[in-house]
Amino acid sequence: MQRYTFSDIFSEIKKYKKELVLANIVALLAALAVSPAPLLMPLLVDEVLLHKPGYLTQKIDMLFGASDHAWFYVLVVLLFTLLLRTLYFVLSVIQSWYFTVISKNITYKIRRDLLDQIARVHLREFENFGGGKIASLAVVDVNTIDTFLSSSISKLVISLFMIIGVSVVLLLIHWKLALFILFFNPFVIILTRKIAKKVSKYKKEENAIIATFQESLSETMELFRQVRAANAEGYFFGNLKKLAEEIREKGIAFAYKSQISQNGSYMIFLAGFEIFRAAGILMVAYSDLSIGLMLAIFGYLWVIVAPINQVISIQYAYHNAKEALDRINAIFALEQEPRYPHNKNPFAQKRTNSVTVKNVSFAYQKELPVLRDVSLEIPEGKKVALVGASGNGKTTLAQLIVGFYQPDSGDILYDGISFREIGLDVIRAHVYLVLQSPMLFNETIRFNLTFGKDVPDEKIYEALEIAQLSDFLKQLPEGLDTLVGTNGVKLSGGQRQRISIARMIISDPNIVIFDESTSALDVRTEEVLFKNLESFLAKRTTIIIAHRLSTIKRADYIYVLDEGKVAEEGRLEEMLRRENRLHTFFNP
Repeated sequence: MQRYTFSDIFSEIKKYKKELVLANIVALLAALAVSPAPLLMPLLVDEVLLHKPGYLTQKIDMLFGASDHAWFYVLVVLLFTLLLRTLYFVLSVIQSWYFTVISKNITYKIRRDLLDQIARVHLREFENFGGGKIASLAVVDVNTIDTFLSSSISKLVISLFMIIGVSVVLLLIHWKLALFILFFNPFVIILTRKIAKKVSKYKKEENAIIATFQESLSETMELFRQVRAANAEGYFFGNLKKLAEEIREKGIAFAYKSQISQNGSYMIFLAGFEIFRAAGILMVAYSDLSIGLMLAIFGYLWVIVAPINQVISIQYAYHNAKEALDRINAIFALEQEPRYPHNKNPFAQKRTNSVTVKNVSFAYQKELPVLRDVSLEIPEGKKVALVGASGNGKTTLAQLIVGFYQPDSGDILYDGISFREIGLDVIRAHVYLVLQSPMLFNETIRFNLTFGKDVPDEKIYEALEIAQLSDFLKQLPEGLDTLVGTNGVKLSGGQRQRISIARMIISDPNIVIFDESTSALDVRTEEVLFKNLESFLAKRTTIIIAHRLSTIKRADYIYVLDEGKVAEEGRLEEMLRRENRLHTFFNP
């Protein structure tokens, strides 16, 4: 099972050695460029205003010639200081760009691994976890990690260099006062780190409730027509409002406690700043510290505020990113669909295949079995009907045959070859399940028929003709490029089902399973549709799940499922003689 830790992420960062080296060199140059800036102007206080001979004015005299005007020295130092500030800005942007490239590459890898995991996740796990929650984690939490890597780490590097640079300058100016300042600052960082750990749990709770809200909202939107049809807007949107209220409460708890923590940390620093200023004045009075250098120290105190605050903020960002990483790992912890070897392919070079279900048992929940020791034979090229009252396992059996789920016990064979020797992807490429309620993308009719594959228009129109959609398509100004709306809302139920049947025809499978696939059609339309399908389904193995007797009559053989078991089986003609006995299964 794959799992990401920050150790793994930092190992990934180390792979970008060239970018890391360049980013750190640029960060060092930026710190070197800006570190002298706060010292220059205060030195003029001593050398120009108090007329004390000094290094700075001597250098200006050597470069530009001596002057009797104070404004000359101030202007030169001002221009040089602005140059250093501009250089710092340019270098910090370059350094940030390097870290952004690294972080984007790493978060791309995380997203790619997440998508690989989701693509292979066991269907049962996916349904239990919830698609909305997965989408929320894959977007929001990966963005949290991205922000931490691209912004926080780059700021951490340059902030550390800044702290080191300022520390060196302070020590050179007045080592006693500098040590007093530098020993006090770690106290602030240690204190705020402890506060950050406490505050992070509120962010975790807020993110969890946001994920729940997003999942519930997505589900309600997907089923909005059903919600409205049931006149249940009050219940569903009432629940969403309750979740919104929880988001508000959790958000307030996180926001104000986080603000208290950060402002409290800043207050501690400002208190230290006032102490440092008082100490600076005393040093001027009782030591050799000059007024200009004292002002320089005051300037450096403000300079060091930003990098220290960055370090403090990074602590919060780290804990938030760590919580996000834990939530992402919940997706990686989902059980994957089993991967079976592609040892044999019974579908190759054949138009159709037999299906053997051998002593199959299956349960979505262990204590509630859906199928119990089911065995049945579906001959090659024949039409077989599965009937029975609702909830007796017909659809579940169909989903096992198509490879959505795997039996808890028993086996499913295609031309006598176990699914464990074929591979689920190969099975799904040749066995097609036409659902009662097909899901459609908010895309064009063409896309919903082809799923983005390059299919000739002739083949598409032929499938639409068989599915009785040609006349409907001719009425649409944009034809195949007509958008169908969310889940095909612009189409009727029967049109959606026929789109699904046309999609199946284009797929050209060896085995077709109709699971109540024409339930939205009237009997006459269904009759014409199946007549059109006769040529296509000829010599293909066809499994029909339906309650209409008119649909079942198309089968050669029939199995009756009752309470997850095969209750009766036989040729259709024989079974129809006991039509009264089967009436409850056709019309539950």
